[in-house]
Amino acid sequence: MALRGTLHLGPNLSMHILITVNAAWNVLNFRHGLVAEMILDGHSVTVLAPRDDSVAALESLGCKFLPLKMSLKGLNPLQDVKLIRCMRKIFRIERPDVIFSFTIKNNIFGALAARRLGIPFIPNVTGLGTAFLSGGFLKLIAVGLYRYAFRNLRVIFFQNQDDRKLFLTRKIVTAQQARLLPGSGIDLNHFIATDYAENKNAPVFLMIARLLRDKGVFEFVAAARKVKSNYPLARFQLLGAVDAANRTAIDFATVMSWEEDGIIEYLGTTDDVRPYIAAAHCVVLPSYREGAPRTLIEAASMARPLIATDVPGCRSVVEDGETGFLCKVQDDDDLARCIETFMALPSAEMARLGRAGRAKMATSFDQGIVIQAYRDALHLIFTLEKYRVVQ
Repeated sequence: MALRGTLHLGPNLSMHILITVNAAWNVLNFRHGLVAEMILDGHSVTVLAPRDDSVAALESLGCKFLPLKMSLKGLNPLQDVKLIRCMRKIFRIERPDVIFSFTIKNNIFGALAARRLGIPFIPNVTGLGTAFLSGGFLKLIAVGLYRYAFRNLRVIFFQNQDDRKLFLTRKIVTAQQARLLPGSGIDLNHFIATDYAENKNAPVFLMIARLLRDKGVFEFVAAARKVKSNYPLARFQLLGAVDAANRTAIDFATVMSWEEDGIIEYLGTTDDVRPYIAAAHCVVLPSYREGAPRTLIEAASMARPLIATDVPGCRSVVEDGETGFLCKVQDDDDLARCIETFMALPSAEMARLGRAGRAKMATSFDQGIVIQAYRDALHLIFTLEKYRVVQ
């Protein structure tokens, strides 16, 4: 055991930051700006996640990558204990000065692994997942795990006010721990406002999401079917991966049947969503619950109106009637109503909604806010606390 005293952050202090998440692409797509700025600040960054096609791009940023074997499905005591032991072993070998964590299992089990080693751990609650949505016994287990894992952590980030309030109400965290972020932040110079799409008579409604039940895919398809019966020229597009590892995944055969029926156009996956957003008139996300929906933030940054469910996460991004419309959750009739309401707007009003969304992103969701929050968290941890690091 080596004891470290208070560290004073300065321009020449180099720290080892380890980032753990349930998919490497998550870091590249959503934390690219944070990683780049941490490296520019002089820190070294290691990404611990299941390997995928984004690893080479992460390494080109200057990150070190370590593969993490983990199940993305629900809770399994044997697998989860193995995950804790695996993470603890890696943390002990790597000896990071601090760990940033994202996604549910990495937050909970990473916190438990780091605690035994005395490594400062900063989780980011990006969403609550199926366990909270399902309620009942699973929800009780999830609440208990969060409460045990997060106790004594100095900083815990939340991506919307609803999730923060829920954790405070259930006494999972304290007000001193819980910090609020505008999602992952957005690079406004990368997602620039684009001219509004033409051809209002054949509007394009785009949904960008993993094809999961909880994202509201079934409601999107059902609403599309209803709208197309009245407006056959309207187009409905799905862009996102078929995530077979998730227990709420929609199988590829079902997606193909929707396309064969002429209800939706399946666009597959892409490394760059911007051309698809630019070609759309409106971006739709009928999710059951979100942390801070990145696809809506990206679309609003490109001055596209939004239609989303009135649920935590979505309602922090969409201002009903100002930047788009909010519909009832798990209600394809109300979603169809919102779509038809949008279609009835003059082109100038559609464009106004988009511009208002862009202005909201510039004011409240710029990634600089997120990056500064992490810098402040590092300063708090390393200047106000003494902590132990296992050799």
